[in-house]
Amino acid sequence: MKGRNYKVPSKDYGVQYRSILPGILKEIERVFLEEDPILGKPVERFEEEFARWCGADLAVGVGSGTDAIYLALRGLGIGPGDEVVTSGHTFFATLTAVHMTGAVPVLVDPDPKTMNLSSRGVLEALTPRTRAVLAVHIYGLLSPVEEIREICREKGLLLVEDAAQAHGARGPGGRRAGAWGEAGCFSFHPSKNLGAFGDGGMIVTSDPALRRVLLELRNLGKKNKYEVRHVAPNTKLDTLQAAILSVKLPGVDAWNARRREIASYYRKELEGVGDLVLPFDPGGEAHVYHLFVVRTSRRDELRARLKKEGINAGVHYPVPPHLQEMGAGIVLPRGGLPVTEELARTVLSLPVSHELRDDQVEYVCARVKAFFRGG
Repeated sequence: MKGRNYKVPSKDYGVQYRSILPGILKEIERVFLEEDPILGKPVERFEEEFARWCGADLAVGVGSGTDAIYLALRGLGIGPGDEVVTSGHTFFATLTAVHMTGAVPVLVDPDPKTMNLSSRGVLEALTPRTRAVLAVHIYGLLSPVEEIREICREKGLLLVEDAAQAHGARGPGGRRAGAWGEAGCFSFHPSKNLGAFGDGGMIVTSDPALRRVLLELRNLGKKNKYEVRHVAPNTKLDTLQAAILSVKLPGVDAWNARRREIASYYRKELEGVGDLVLPFDPGGEAHVYHLFVVRTSRRDELRARLKKEGINAGVHYPVPPHLQEMGAGIVLPRGGLPVTEELARTVLSLPVSHELRDDQVEYVCARVKAFFRGG
């Protein structure tokens, strides 16, 4: 089964787009008739809108979230001989981006309570070769980025945020994910809280010098049409995707609020059920629930039962980055990150997308409780 064949899908793109279709179609028509398909005005407009929404001064649209991290690190001068401290519990693309710069990712076991990077873990991982901390806001939960930023300031390190799953998460003082460090990196993969109809990414920053470098790095390293400063990829945010994202951006805060509402219902109904460990709830808007991730020793059995009953529960992520075949400069044996490896065995993502109806969420809770009752 996939997509709409589930009673409760993880995402329902049809429901999402039907609710905003008039605005989307109007914008698509305008973009087509402007005949400005590469780095057109919709890209510049969305960069300005998204930077302002995040609380940053500037933004640079790129082709994917992975490219956003890679170019941000490279634009900040990270390269061979450098170490970048980050969480061991993340999507492997985080490590791919670090490796592509020539730097070495240094993985930290997450806080078992939050599943996120901890300031203590960062401190313990620092070496004389550390140049940057890459703070991943896993599952939509803001990491302790204020504490990590203070560590970076004290140690003279760069702070880059992997905010691919955390569009709109707010920390102390209302500052949003992406606006805490030298650069914040976002993905607009369709599954994200703010997703394109395709792929895309964004780097936000308040450093004009960094933005100038990033504008060249995303465009084959070009200074102008025929002069090149850098050996660099071709990774630009598509004009059409930027136009679609501009239509969707005003709805993200309300969509995130709906996700928190669903998460609250799950928490009320599933507290104390079986051996489920529910996700940490910091309160406020620090969690935007890109994913609602529970833990159970019976993960695979529960997932199979839910699939049979029409519920698309996912696993994020079954193989930790340090145990992937890609290597990426990581030298850690099995057992080297025990918390990360335990999470890989036990995490299960229940559907939490804002498109879900109340009856669908109620059905998920009923089937989970029936499983643990033996029904």
